[in-house]
Amino acid sequence: MAIKAVCFDIDGTLLNDIKSVQKSTHQAIKEMKKQGIVVGLATGRGPGFVDPFMDNLGLDFAITYNGQYIFTRDRILYQNTLPKSVVYKVIKYASDQKKEISLGTVSGLVGSQIINMGTSRFGQIVSRLIPKKMAKTVEKSFKHLIRRFKPQNRATLLTMMRQPIFQVVLVASQQETKKIEDRFPQLTVTRSSPYSADLISKNQSKLKGISLVGDFFGFDISEVMAFGDSDNDIEMLSGVGVGVAMGNAKESVKKIAHYITDTNNNDGISKALDHYGLVHLYPSQTFKSKDENFNKVKDFHQLMDGETRQVPKAYSLEQASYRSGFKVEEIVEFLYATSQGNNQDFKKAVVDLHTAIDDATKKVSRKPYEGESIVGQVDALTDLLYFTYGSFVLMGVDPKPFFDTVHGANMGKIFPDGKAHFDPVTHKILKPDNWEERFAPEPAIKRELDRQIQKALRTKIEISE
Repeated sequence: MAIKAVCFDIDGTLLNDIKSVQKSTHQAIKEMKKQGIVVGLATGRGPGFVDPFMDNLGLDFAITYNGQYIFTRDRILYQNTLPKSVVYKVIKYASDQKKEISLGTVSGLVGSQIINMGTSRFGQIVSRLIPKKMAKTVEKSFKHLIRRFKPQNRATLLTMMRQPIFQVVLVASQQETKKIEDRFPQLTVTRSSPYSADLISKNQSKLKGISLVGDFFGFDISEVMAFGDSDNDIEMLSGVGVGVAMGNAKESVKKIAHYITDTNNNDGISKALDHYGLVHLYPSQTFKSKDENFNKVKDFHQLMDGETRQVPKAYSLEQASYRSGFKVEEIVEFLYATSQGNNQDFKKAVVDLHTAIDDATKKVSRKPYEGESIVGQVDALTDLLYFTYGSFVLMGVDPKPFFDTVHGANMGKIFPDGKAHFDPVTHKILKPDNWEERFAPEPAIKRELDRQIQKALRTKIEISE
């Protein structure tokens, strides 16, 4: 499975605790953009809040208000407003329950000063400094103080709701979520904060937003890596190809994630991207090649074998035979695919392969052996690589997406603890339980082949016209 798109939640994920984007994240985004990976945001925040990140980070898309408003750098892809009748009922409910409320407009959240303070940079920094055992006391005192000076005005909210409203944010505890869901069955209630609930249209979510963005940019949801830390990220992380929970994420988020990285204060995003080979940011004792495909395979062997060779050294005959066996198996598989399962044709092709090996053995053995073993090995392997590229050229196939797909499938054999697991008896590498469903390369290969064929046909038609 190749990763073609990456998206980040904002608070607690893209932003650290002092509400800034870490330098390593900036660098990682630049590296991904160079590779043609689509990068964006999936957040409960509104488009007005997100706009600066789009410009400063050069992002491609933003899924805001939990999927209710989606846009790219030059167009609005999707917007879904809440019915006025529903917004009115929520405002009335909040007023009757004496709960603070904010309405999500294109420009931002309007309404509650408590919510505005809580979602501000200052408010979120302060909230992290307060000990958990004092949080409820401080929260009640703060609400009381705000209401004494300027209680929330229901009439003002009714005036505000004349604008298009995409999301409602209601001050409510985690325990009150079920009560709100029962009261408003026509809405989806999700949470990005322990102090408030986000109310959006039924069946809307960040994951649905990613699917819509994928239709626009041309990637499947299984080809997405997403990062998050809160309850409103759970569906997204469990539904994409690779869901990464931040080290500071809630335990409920970590339980469903495919991988748990470091915290938002400690380069969590860039470390996960480096772990999966999407970027190479961290210095190590291993050398890096200018060939990124080589670096990806090296990352895989580093995780599998624990180390890789740094000083060139020739294979022994036993090692060379072992490695050759891998290549022969793939050649036989190539012939089997070509025969389309016809056993008679397949057997004949294998007999021809044996003949070719015998002929090559005679040809090579006639040559007097000269030079170093390592020179001959490198020469032969390079020719093999060149022949493989030549085979793709003659097929008219761009191999890069397929290499990335196979690399993703191999990296998918790494368990959430970041290590390879082996059968204690056979010593064969084990696959995580859901590997077949999430990482089997054949479906992704077929999708990409269909895309390349359709693109080539369109180009051919345009040229002929």
